[in-house]
Amino acid sequence: MKVSVIIPCLNNASTLATQLAALAAQQYAEPWEVIVADNGSTDDTVAIAKQFGDRLPNLRVVDASRVGGSAHARNVAAAAARGEFLLFCDGDDEVGAGWVAAMAAALEKADLVGGYMEYWRLNEPWLVRAYSYENGLKLFESGYLKFASGCNLGIRHAVHDAVHGFDETLLRLQDVDYSWRVQQAGFKLSYAPDAIVHFRLRGSIRSVCRRAFKFGYTEPFLYQKHRNKGMPQILSWKSIVKTVALFPVRLIASLRDRASLCRVLMEGCWRGGELYGCIKHRYLPL
Repeated sequence: MKVSVIIPCLNNASTLATQLAALAAQQYAEPWEVIVADNGSTDDTVAIAKQFGDRLPNLRVVDASRVGGSAHARNVAAAAARGEFLLFCDGDDEVGAGWVAAMAAALEKADLVGGYMEYWRLNEPWLVRAYSYENGLKLFESGYLKFASGCNLGIRHAVHDAVHGFDETLLRLQDVDYSWRVQQAGFKLSYAPDAIVHFRLRGSIRSVCRRAFKFGYTEPFLYQKHRNKGMPQILSWKSIVKTVALFPVRLIASLRDRASLCRVLMEGCWRGGELYGCIKHRYLPL
């Protein structure tokens, strides 16, 4: 088996069929498989996955419900995977035409690969503008090492095993930590522009803000984990205080349109999460 496509799922019944249909339409000459790792869904996720057995002959569903979190689901599927290359995508997105072939071709020359993230296809225009994702994203910048998103990531199976997979103690930003650890171990991260994933953002301001807070909360733990491995000081009290101080003025100015309001609230929640995370994880930003 050349390629194993891994999809961690938790209650993705409303979107999984779109992803599996996109995978069923892929053209790739080498043997490949799809593994849906169910993280304890209580809806029809598993039943919908099994409906694609005739369109994806090498489709398997594995139980990954012992530990909550997509990191555990990905690790369980990777342990069951037979492919030389592991390709990770999510159950609420849609891979583009030629995604499997593009990722596999890139992995012939690299250890870890990230593809192009496109946002217009599955999201309302105001939401794309709120994130400033009009032009899509390549590899993500972090102020430290670049990283690939877990929903559009490919890695050699041997490299995944060498870094002991995803950190299951992280419920957010596992892909950031994963990409950094792979590079810290001396492996190469590359970009595959033709490996396109249409990403589905959260559909309401409330859900966007909730997600931003959780990501911000995780950041201090991530920095604490990597600061002894050469990571520079990125998070600072100055940035947090500046956001808090300017928040009322920016909030009033943002009331002119939905995208601006969402952007300001999202940043405020992210910084609030960072502050709470600094206290919770006992991380002192300079």
